[in-house]
Amino acid sequence: MSHPNFAGNIIVNLANLPDFLRKPILKKRMEEFFTLSAPDQLEIINNALEAGPTIPFPNFAKLFATWLEILSAMPEEKRIGLASAYVLEVLRNPQKLILFNLDGILEVFLSLDKSNQDSIVGSVQKIFSGLTEQQRKQLFLIIPNSAKEKLGL
Repeated sequence: MSHPNFAGNIIVNLANLPDFLRKPILKKRMEEFFTLSAPDQLEIINNALEAGPTIPFPNFAKLFATWLEILSAMPEEKRIGLASAYVLEVLRNPQKLILFNLDGILEVFLSLDKSNQDSIVGSVQKIFSGLTEQQRKQLFLIIPNSAKEKLGL
């Protein structure tokens, strides 16, 4: 991208905030996502996927856990919309996922309350069922087996 990664900078800063500040700010940003145009949504997703691996994992883990908690509390339609936007971008650019600590990300997911896990798993399963066979095969190549098992894929 030819312009600064402002969204990426925000993500890095959010990762460094204490929980009581991070959660309301992130929640507001996640809700704002749905008011953006499709190109702006795509830019946010790309910036997040670029910024994520640059954050030290302990900070990223806190940020990701907060993101998952907020995601799990969203209405299912929004949860599926936001998560599927990330899935579709990873399908377009699978190399963006390679830099992430996927085993660590799975551990963060498994640290959530069971009800939060269940709501996310249900949404992920619906997203996967809506993908083409080719898209599912492509994602299966990137997703670790342990994650596929925990997500029921």
